[in-house]
Amino acid sequence: MATQFHYEISMQAGKVKFKNVSWAIASFSMKPSKASVEKSELVTNVTPVTIDSNHFHGTLRRAKSEDETNSWSAPGGENFMIRGKTYLTDYTKVVGGDPLLKLIAVDWFKADERFDSVALHPKSLVQSEAAKKIPFMLVINLQVPAKPNYNLVMYYAAERPVNKGSLLDRFINGSDAFRDARFKLIPSIVEGYWMVKRAVGTKACLLGKAVACNYLRQDNFLEIDVDIGSSTVARSIIGLVLGYVTSIVVDLAILIEAKEETELPEYILGTVRLNRANPDTAVPI
Repeated sequence: MATQFHYEISMQAGKVKFKNVSWAIASFSMKPSKASVEKSELVTNVTPVTIDSNHFHGTLRRAKSEDETNSWSAPGGENFMIRGKTYLTDYTKVVGGDPLLKLIAVDWFKADERFDSVALHPKSLVQSEAAKKIPFMLVINLQVPAKPNYNLVMYYAAERPVNKGSLLDRFINGSDAFRDARFKLIPSIVEGYWMVKRAVGTKACLLGKAVACNYLRQDNFLEIDVDIGSSTVARSIIGLVLGYVTSIVVDLAILIEAKEETELPEYILGTVRLNRANPDTAVPI
């Protein structure tokens, strides 16, 4: 009897495992391809601009190896689950594909007061001659409340112009209300203490609804200033994260939330991985 019972449990476990593997394969097969996303969001019948990363230097260094501390890198979308093609009918999510935009630099600033409109600063890389040749740039300025305040600024670039009427175009040139309803971030603590993982979670957050966001649209860029201190809940979570930030690895994905069938499946605008960032190395603005 004991042997038979063990056999049946093993077979059940085998079925469950097979089911999970099948689900994972299906999820990967349904993830949006970068080529299809580019075709819908960017003008693909023009020669792409060559973006030389050596022309863009942020104050936080780019990682040269996976274990390099106090650095950044640009992971793929495999750590993130996003809305699939049939999400509106069955709530199915799929593994995220490669980001549409290229992360070219990250700044790690500190200031006595909240600092908006980083892209307009005369020494900002957005004002460089190399940046002005890029068809479109998205600047995400995460304003971290502390003493001093910190600014984590990510610069994402498109190698081609944005398609008129696309979801990205409507987000770039739309109203602040539209942006607030669509601007989404997904966090993922890759390495860190369980209490930090639990506090941060992996649930997508509409930042425009959770905290105050200011939008600056000029020339070839859109800057989004995210005031994390405007929410008591967000402030408490970021306070916990800062306490352990030198020992955690965190991935972030930026998206425009898809709300209509024609906008599905979702795609990831950009990602960033922060590897054990050190607040002491933040550069004064």
